[in-house]
Amino acid sequence: MTEFKFFHPTEVRYGDLDPQGHVNNAKYLTYFEQARIHYLIQLGLFSKDQSFMEIGVVIADIHITYKAPILYEHSIKVGARTTKIGNKSMTVEQCVMDANTGEIMASGTVVMVTYDYKVLKPIHVPDEWKKKIGEFEGLNIER
Repeated sequence: MTEFKFFHPTEVRYGDLDPQGHVNNAKYLTYFEQARIHYLIQLGLFSKDQSFMEIGVVIADIHITYKAPILYEHSIKVGARTTKIGNKSMTVEQCVMDANTGEIMASGTVVMVTYDYKVLKPIHVPDEWKKKIGEFEGLNIER
């Protein structure tokens, strides 16, 4: 797992728990999504007053590896970083980490496809996105 420059603090809510008392596996998708949105906001690619239809991305693929259970009392933060930018997609690596100990509770990758919701087709990753993400992550992006 590469080093993350962005983390979003996330509260474990009582409703996130399953009958065994740990966070339900499906909630990790929500944690990942929340961190990705805040990542895009921090990079200036999305703002809080925009519609989700304006983000211009759809999820094409998600993989999660569960490493340790998250309990109600855990203080967690969720990392997000772009590791690859293609012509029409970006790969985002994510993790859920114990905010106190640094233990990785789960890790995963998400492939986002840039998308035009008006014409319902994938589009090229905007140069502005490549530039801002590349600068933040230290990626060498060829245009």
